[in-house]
Amino acid sequence: MTTETAGANLLTGNPAPTEGNDMHAASPSWNRRGFLGLAAGLSLGAVAGCGSGDSPAGSATPSRGGRLRAAFAGGGAKEVLDPHLANLFVEASRAKAMFDKLADLGTDISAQPRLAEKWEPDATLTKWRVTLRQARFHDGKPVRAQDVLASYARVLDPKRAFRAKSSLALIDLPNSRAVDERTVEFALKRPFVEFPNVLAAFGAYIVPEGTEDFSKPVGSGPFSFVSFQPGKSLLLKRNAEYWEGAAHLDELEFVIANEESARVSALLGGQVEYAHDLTPTTARSHAGGDRMTIHRAPNSAVQAFAMKLDRPPFDNRDLREALFLLADRPQLVETTLSGSGQIGNDLFGKGYQYYAADIPQRARDLDKAAYLIRRAGAAGLKVKLDTSAAAAGMVEAATVFADQVKGSGLTIEVAMGNKDSYWSDTLNNGSLSSYRSGAMPIETHIAQRLLHGAGTNVTKWARPEFDALYHKAVSTVDNGARGAVYAEMQRMLHAEGGYLMWGFADWIVGTTRTVHGVSTAPANSLDWARFDKVWLG
Repeated sequence: MTTETAGANLLTGNPAPTEGNDMHAASPSWNRRGFLGLAAGLSLGAVAGCGSGDSPAGSATPSRGGRLRAAFAGGGAKEVLDPHLANLFVEASRAKAMFDKLADLGTDISAQPRLAEKWEPDATLTKWRVTLRQARFHDGKPVRAQDVLASYARVLDPKRAFRAKSSLALIDLPNSRAVDERTVEFALKRPFVEFPNVLAAFGAYIVPEGTEDFSKPVGSGPFSFVSFQPGKSLLLKRNAEYWEGAAHLDELEFVIANEESARVSALLGGQVEYAHDLTPTTARSHAGGDRMTIHRAPNSAVQAFAMKLDRPPFDNRDLREALFLLADRPQLVETTLSGSGQIGNDLFGKGYQYYAADIPQRARDLDKAAYLIRRAGAAGLKVKLDTSAAAAGMVEAATVFADQVKGSGLTIEVAMGNKDSYWSDTLNNGSLSSYRSGAMPIETHIAQRLLHGAGTNVTKWARPEFDALYHKAVSTVDNGARGAVYAEMQRMLHAEGGYLMWGFADWIVGTTRTVHGVSTAPANSLDWARFDKVWLG
């Protein structure tokens, strides 16, 4: 997140949809300079029931009504509402507000039923029967098996690039069928024991059959569309007929504030009630105060640098290993996360199922790194490290890491990129970049970021033997044997991969004291950045 997404979640680069004709007065996107003049332009009366602080009764008893305004970093004028193109955190949150998937990730990053009421495989693991719950789209039409198949067919269109495509690719769509209005039988190309992860894949949302115009999207989620200004704001209203129960809020407005300082200023100034993705420094300075409530989701976001393996200089394995050994992970966690996290070991999913915790922890070794740099013929090399303020703490981490590399024979030159287009810019360009992602199953991380043809493979990892091990793992019924295969894959990644995953950060959001019901679930899970269970009071 993921997040990719995932955090590190990547921009699509596709054109924004046409604005609706019934646009409400919407908040502009904000930067630090433009914030000071904003107060006069926004109505503070948009929120019902605002008080001066928390109270036990208020936080325990949900109340209905009001508009909550949530500030996120965005993707500029190219933002879209097509849920299959969701990659940024704001896009993921907006998508889950308007749409549903068949499954989503619980707080333990396991697949939980959503539009799917239940699922059941046959003995071969090549056919899965999914029963849909009774749900309706915002236009009143029922969610049908045909809508599910059409949604997946759209994602799998070979002429298009959707993030969930690599996860859904194992579905044999021509041989899948609608058994009846509420039953889908999926045929798979191979046995796949973790098929529920596919149903929960990032971006695998269900849309009405035949939908291509998302300028006024129709979904089945807890909020329905009102108006949209790409790169500025999205206004939604409560879906009173939501299958899981109507949201507490009357309205939900997403507003764009790319800089963390602008999100904090907007929250403290009363222009928003929720500020996403705050730094540990901000959290520490406001902890226990009466102007902001801090919500932490421990170990939600992996912090990393991504090296591209398909081009110089990091097509050289010695140079990659040198970078791994130059990272002082405890210092990075302490200085850039203010201690709000744990060190990483260059592998995704610390603490998740199948994580290879037995691989020895890497530690800084300047002497060995310098030797490897000389052996690679890279002494005196200057390497550009692309970073930006697209995610909190990335610039600080890049600066600290550049300092850690001094004296090794390498020089890291930090280059600031455009925060609005950073993720799309660094997906295929450059050789070294700051990276961050939210939570997802280890299997999904591999499928979406490391397999041949994966749409968000920023490191350009390509190993046929690795792909073969993945296919072996997901067709192995025995849990222990499957875990052993995942461990072998992680040993390969640890030795040869391009992700320098130095830490796992707490995910931090801030709210006004009038906001209740905010979950501290990991980023990219169902309850993260979810607003239908939030209320004002």
